[in-house]
Parts: sequence; C-alpha cells; structure tokens
Amino acid sequence: MPDMELGLTSFAETHAEPTTGEPISHGERLRNVVAEVELAEQVGLDVYGLGEHHRVDMAASAVAVTLGAAAARTKRIRLSSAVVVLSSADPVRTYQDFATLDLLSEGRAELLVGRGSFVESFPLFGYSLSDYDALFTEKLELLLAIRDSERVTWEGKFRAPISDQAIYPRSQQDPLPVWIGVGGTPASMVRAGNLGLPVALAIIGGEPARFRPLVDLYRRSLQEAGHDPDDFPLAVHGLGHIADDGAEAVETIQPGFTATMNKIGRERGWPPLTPEQFDWMAGPDGSLVVGDSKTVATKVLQWREVLGIERFMLHTSAGSIPHAQTMRSIELLGTEVSQIVRGR
Repeated sequence: MPDMELGLTSFAETHAEPTTGEPISHGERLRNVVAEVELAEQVGLDVYGLGEHHRVDMAASAVAVTLGAAAARTKRIRLSSAVVVLSSADPVRTYQDFATLDLLSEGRAELLVGRGSFVESFPLFGYSLSDYDALFTEKLELLLAIRDSERVTWEGKFRAPISDQAIYPRSQQDPLPVWIGVGGTPASMVRAGNLGLPVALAIIGGEPARFRPLVDLYRRSLQEAGHDPDDFPLAVHGLGHIADDGAEAVETIQPGFTATMNKIGRERGWPPLTPEQFDWMAGPDGSLVVGDSKTVATKVLQWREVLGIERFMLHTSAGSIPHAQTMRSIELLGTEVSQIVRGR
C-alpha cells in the first residue's frame, strides 16, 4: 500500500485567542497561514489547503492570492483550495486564478471546489440560495470544460455564454487537478464518481465509520461511469490539534472549539455542544483528531482502514489556538505522526 499523504487545511480563522480575548487581525492571520505552509513543507507534509469564506472571523476570501504568497516561499508542498465556493464564483476567473498559481508554483496547485457550507457569498455576489445546487452543477460543468479545452463554447442559465473563446493562462499541469469537497451528501458522491473526479470528505461530526456507505457509493459510481476506482484518491479533512501531551492537546482545543461550534450553532439553530459530546468527539470513535502523536496516528490509521483514504488533512485552526501551539501541532504531524502512519 502506498504512503498516505498528510496535509493541513485552514480557514484562516480569526477567533479571539484565550490569552488576550482579542481576535487576531486579518493581516496577521494571513501572514501566519504563509508561515504555516512554510513549516509544513519543512517537516515533510504533502499539501496545504485553504478555504474560501466571507466572514469577519475567517480571513481567507482570496484563497489563490494567499496561496500565491506561499508558493513564492516554498518549493515542494502542494497548494490547494479547501474549498472554493464554486456556486458563487465565476468558473473562468477561478480557472485563471489557479492556473496562475500552478504556473507560479511550477505545477503544485490543486483546485478543491464545493457548494459551500457557509452561504455569505451567495448574496454578496448576487446569487439566490434557491439555486444552490443548480448553480454548482452548471458552474462545475463550465469549469471542467475550461480545464479540458483551451477554446470553449458554452451556454447556461446563470452566466453569459461563451462562444469559441480562448481562456488563458493554461495550467502547467495538464489537466489541472480538480477535486470535489463533500460534506456527506450521497448525490455529491455520485456526481463526483460520474465525472471521474477525486473527493475530499469533510468529517466534522458523528462517527467517521458512518461515511463508509458514501465511500462505497462513490467507488461504485466511478466504476459504473467507466472509471477505475484505483485511479481516484480519496481524502478526508478532520478537525483537531496535536500536542506533546494528549491532555494538553484536549485542554488547548476544547474552549475555542466549543465556542466556535456554539457560535455557528446559534446561526444555524443547533443546540450547544455539551462537555459530554466534546469528550465523545475527542474519543477513539469520534470525529475530532486530537491528542498526542500516537493517539492522532492511531485515529488516522483507523480512518484509513475503515474508509480507504489515501490523504488525510488535519484542520489545525478549529478554535482559538495560539499560533505557536498551531505551529507545534504542524511540526508533530510532519515528524512524529507521519513516522507512525507511514511505518518508518
């Protein structure tokens, strides 16, 4: 079995740090992201993904710009969106942004797209939530047409038509890697399988084993569409934190993670996260990847066995964790956790 790829994701969260009670500035947080990418490369991680959001508590609204800054300071690590909200984006500009990133990074860009679990971008860019799925379907179709052909003729409902138009620059990678981000919707897995696109599963809550039927559905959809499932990697994005001491890791993430989940819960009508629920999530069968290096590696290997994943992405900024502790978490993932997971 080939080595599992290990990486990181972030939304460039700007939640208040517990030491000061004040939110970090957007500028400092974005500079921290670039520093995180640099460290991730230094410790041998494979990929860093940055997610698009349009909120005061998340600084990464211009993902390709931030990843471009990271590209200038790295040589090997792959640079991905995680995700670009394609439903409210222009596929032409999205392709151009990531083709440019691919050229600047000498072939290290990846484009992970999704429908978006946060919806601020829809009214911001003039779209209706009633068209949530139709927007994504149409824009993905256009994005793939642009990726696969230098000249495009296309017509749809939500964007002006394109008539034999050439779109530049072209990516160094041919084709530019496009992944689908999925939160647990069967239809999304079927769509990715039918289109022959790799999938990144966002495991935010519940028992990870419950995603196995979705993985089976994806593999079956690939096969029925004439694709070899072995050719399409499966990634998982999990929230968590690593520290030298397991209890310290839990104590570090719990206050900020709980506050963040409760803030989002108030927006969406979820009940508050209880201490008992947090303890279960942080336990062996839960969705939080938190603890010392051995504990985290054990959970990653368990997910690999249950879900058949080829890439694991640790979301390192799920709460108000000070930058220095986030950097230590990254260091441990790239050194100690990777040694266990890769059997070295």
